[in-house]
Amino acid sequence: MADLPPFLRIQGSQIILAVKLQPRASANEIGAPLGAQLKVKVTAPPVDAAANEALIRLLADVLDCPKGSVQLIRGHTSRNKMIAISGLTPAYVRVRLLSQS
Repeated sequence: MADLPPFLRIQGSQIILAVKLQPRASANEIGAPLGAQLKVKVTAPPVDAAANEALIRLLADVLDCPKGSVQLIRGHTSRNKMIAISGLTPAYVRVRLLSQS
């Protein structure tokens, strides 16, 4: 799909989202794209996977899907993360994420 932004790609039946996470922000929000990543801010600290959990919850809320459809696949201890999204169309994910930024 040529209309996908650089932070989204298709891998098999999943959509892969590249995220630059900012923990301890003032609010949970989807930010603007930063090149090949989407900036996401969460209020949770980067301790005991709290920021990762907050990221999964925020994405599931924004995409209006079950938390089980959003899975952290790379970057558990890094700010640069890869998220696998299942059961949604790439066009739907693009519209929902970009309408938040």
